[in-house]
Amino acid sequence: AGKIAVMLFTTSAFLLIFLPAVLAGHWLLRVQPRLQTVWLLLASIVFYGWNNPQLVALLLTSMLFNFGAAQAVLRHRHAGRWILGMAVTVNLAALGYFKYWNFFWANVGTVAGFDLHRDIALPLAISFFTFQQIAYVADCARGVVVERDFIKYGLFVTFFPHLIAGPLVHHAEMIPQFGKRRSPTRQRQDLSVGLSLFAVGLAKKVVFADWFAMIGDTGFGHAGSVVPSFAEAWGLALVFGLQIYFDFSGYTDMALGLARMFGIRLPENFASPYKAASIIEFWRRWHMTLSRFLRDYLYIPLGGNAKGMARRLLNLMVVMLLAGLWHGAGWGFVAWGALHGLMLTANHLLRALVPPPPTPSAWRRRLGISVTFLLVLLAWVPFRAGSLALTVKLWGAMLLAGGIGLPLTLRPALGPAASWLETLGMNFNGMFPNGLLGHSGHALGACLAALLVVWLGPNTAALFVGRRASAGGILAWRPNGAWATATGLCLALAVLGMRQPKYFVYFQF
Repeated sequence: AGKIAVMLFTTSAFLLIFLPAVLAGHWLLRVQPRLQTVWLLLASIVFYGWNNPQLVALLLTSMLFNFGAAQAVLRHRHAGRWILGMAVTVNLAALGYFKYWNFFWANVGTVAGFDLHRDIALPLAISFFTFQQIAYVADCARGVVVERDFIKYGLFVTFFPHLIAGPLVHHAEMIPQFGKRRSPTRQRQDLSVGLSLFAVGLAKKVVFADWFAMIGDTGFGHAGSVVPSFAEAWGLALVFGLQIYFDFSGYTDMALGLARMFGIRLPENFASPYKAASIIEFWRRWHMTLSRFLRDYLYIPLGGNAKGMARRLLNLMVVMLLAGLWHGAGWGFVAWGALHGLMLTANHLLRALVPPPPTPSAWRRRLGISVTFLLVLLAWVPFRAGSLALTVKLWGAMLLAGGIGLPLTLRPALGPAASWLETLGMNFNGMFPNGLLGHSGHALGACLAALLVVWLGPNTAALFVGRRASAGGILAWRPNGAWATATGLCLALAVLGMRQPKYFVYFQF
């Protein structure tokens, strides 16, 4: 499926035209909260169809169908399960057609020798708005939703800050915020906090994530035709691990910041996942709203942990396999989900056999963080590689199947010692003649600097999102000149780096 052009948060069209216009209209309608809701709904629909108006028909059809199903559930409680089952079936059928048709028939054709492949473009954000609406209808069937206002429902689904890549928002977190008047003081504070949070996220995306993407694209592009060394294979995994970290962290910051500008608070979705000391903790910090959705609407309905350890581990594997497939129609995503499922089951089994102490020591936590980080990097390889063949090749290099490879540039500098190292199993057949990942020491230095930020810096939740000021220390957001200057610098750095805006990683899901 080809990528669909979209108005990225990192384009001049969004920053200089769309966002100022939507903010101005929202401010002019400040004494008419109902009209503000309508305005944001219309703006969100324009945002979604900016470069492909045909997508709007699919989005509106999905909204009308699911809202109708939800109202039918609320009116006919006795038939709630049947209506819910029908709604889920239709939603999953649409998702399966647009997202998985090519993948399914390509694999069937490989086995059976015929081709039913069609050129079906993946509609933008279909996984996000489909899952969010399934949860809404399911909650109606459980009797926890009574909302009958289509305008508010429509904005809940389409609100442009979270529409494309999340967070996956629960209706109770968002709909009650629509149509509420805010004092001028509250509006100014929301705008200040939102703009600062957006600027930090924009800098993460443009300055960090896009730079690592450039290096990673080069590396993965070369990796299929050469024999990667140990250092380069781990380097590639590290570069992508940092790319997706800053990419998704940046998007989340921008989404929360944009919503805050309009007085809407979205849930936290990213909490320093590379500081996790176990895979279990990693999934409590990475894409937190997706983890919550999988827990509430899949893991618990399957039985959760209420039916014994064996059933619990099976449920975890099923959930993670489906989570992998949710991320994309490809065997690499399935392998990524399966690997995380295996690691989660192993983590739970280890905890059952050797319960962790209530307060682990500092060295134990550092060790846990290091091991978890290396395992997560291993798992990112099939997520990014694009094929299982390349995944196996890179995993082999990372696990020393080809010996310890060193950059070619080191061989002349080592002199006679190079031959001695080769007798010990090391080689100088690296992927790039110019050093690690083709950028000599620059890539390594950038990775080390980024890791310091990742592991030692406070996360944005501590700085901005409702936590006590002391959580972020002296860096915590305050309405002062220092933060205004920092916001301006972040915006300036990001705008200067916006030469060729790149898609967010999660836009393909």
